[in-house]
Amino acid sequence: MWCYMFVLCACAKIVVSDQTWRIVNIDQGPVKGYKTYRGHFVFFGIPYATTPTGPNKFKPPLPPPTWNVTFEAIPKYIICPQKTSLHVSRENLIRDTEHFTLNPQEDCLIANVYVPDTENRNLPVVVYFHGGAYQLGYSNIKTAFNVLNSKKVIIVDFNYRLGAHGFLCLGTEDIPGNAGMKDQVALLRWVQRNIASFGGNPNDVTIAGWSAGSSSVDLFIISKLAKGLFHKVIPESGPNVAFYTVQVDPIANAKMIAKKLNFEDVDNIDSLEAFFKNIEFEKLLITFVNETNSGVVFAPCIERYIGQEMFLDDNPVNILKSGNYSKVPMLYGVAEMEGMFRLPNFEEWKTMMNNNFTDFLPGNLIFRNEEERDNIANKIKHFYFGDEPVSEKNILKYVQYFSDVLFTYGTAKAVKLQVEAGNNQIYLYEFGYADENNDYIVHTKTRGATHCAQTNAVLDLGNEENLSDAYKKLKMLMRNLWLNFITTGKPVPEGSSLTPWPPVGKNRTPYMFIDRELTLKKGFFQDRALFWDEIYDKYYREPIPPYRY
Repeated sequence: MWCYMFVLCACAKIVVSDQTWRIVNIDQGPVKGYKTYRGHFVFFGIPYATTPTGPNKFKPPLPPPTWNVTFEAIPKYIICPQKTSLHVSRENLIRDTEHFTLNPQEDCLIANVYVPDTENRNLPVVVYFHGGAYQLGYSNIKTAFNVLNSKKVIIVDFNYRLGAHGFLCLGTEDIPGNAGMKDQVALLRWVQRNIASFGGNPNDVTIAGWSAGSSSVDLFIISKLAKGLFHKVIPESGPNVAFYTVQVDPIANAKMIAKKLNFEDVDNIDSLEAFFKNIEFEKLLITFVNETNSGVVFAPCIERYIGQEMFLDDNPVNILKSGNYSKVPMLYGVAEMEGMFRLPNFEEWKTMMNNNFTDFLPGNLIFRNEEERDNIANKIKHFYFGDEPVSEKNILKYVQYFSDVLFTYGTAKAVKLQVEAGNNQIYLYEFGYADENNDYIVHTKTRGATHCAQTNAVLDLGNEENLSDAYKKLKMLMRNLWLNFITTGKPVPEGSSLTPWPPVGKNRTPYMFIDRELTLKKGFFQDRALFWDEIYDKYYREPIPPYRY
């Protein structure tokens, strides 16, 4: 328990009061957090960096502000600007379930720190990276209070720049690229400087993320800029070699965006840079989330060296093959039916797929001519759908196709490359639990584990008393596995009563299938992975830096 009386502890940099609030001295000044009805202390909205604005809005983050008076770390609902609904429930933040309005603002680089009410110090730290296709989302869109109940960890979540503001990439001095990723690096540097003041261990930091947050933490493994800032990684449904993770041609993307905004002088890179630097901020709030080629347009890029810090200096595939990266323990996997999140597109896309399947090939494939492209498109379509048209009868194959091209194959490929490079600390899984209260997949009597279903199983789902008994039990299991990994580097440590879970080795074996029970299996998506291995060995289009051409 924390001290009951007002005490200054210089060594810990903490001032403690009567259990309702706490003051922590960080390198920017004192911050005051409050105890929630859940029994934990939360420090909301701490600026970890400053967002450059105006013509400098695409540059790396600046140092955070400092203060002399105590910073009130209460919810201000700050999010980075984005094109999305801004009204959400606040049940996970405070006691009631009223709605509140989020506060989008350009200077949006804030972190929230969640601290259990315990006398223990030097706790492991887990930093959550939110998802949202690099275009949507914010720090505590999902929370982990139920993980915090263990009193074994300190949790941090945070905002980073999104869309064009975070991921426009021209390779110029003022728009070098990867601003959003450099925000994430700034956050981890902030954690290294300050987390001990909250009771956390800066030498035991796990980075975890889902979807785009997953591919972010997976990229951190291979970034020289991020080396030493973390010690374990949990990518949930998003590998660093997926097409949507790295822009194939960032200059082509920038030109396309400029044309959409009615700018025509796109072949002059200086004019293009000036256009983006001076355009009204709000006009850049555009999203690309339903591309038929499984891309998102706004994503990290390989940078061109211009004398600045670079987050990513080469193709992730090349870095993994080289073995020159941080080989840390990983809890790595996907949900069984990731592609379910494409079901809202089914009625429109089934006809489009039958008319021209080439439109749905992953955007990181390249062919010598249209005949070769059409032949490969037919080969892929036949692999998934046989000689039948895409229809309601084979909608599960539709789900499988998008599962593979977006998430599953990239995970299988990254794991293979990592094992070949010598990482023997990867715990691979497939999450297959589908709750009895879930709706059936349309046109079937099948339920499935959709995109990031494992994330929802670990993190909070509002009032969990209304969940089925089976899901409550499953969530307890998942939180146990994840906490084991965060605290020991293994999801099933020695002496556990759970099914033994060894790290993955050659041939993507073994991996754990997570359902109501744990089942160790061989050959992670083996037939489908081998099929795509053959395709990508011949037709892979490598991403390139933003060359001036």
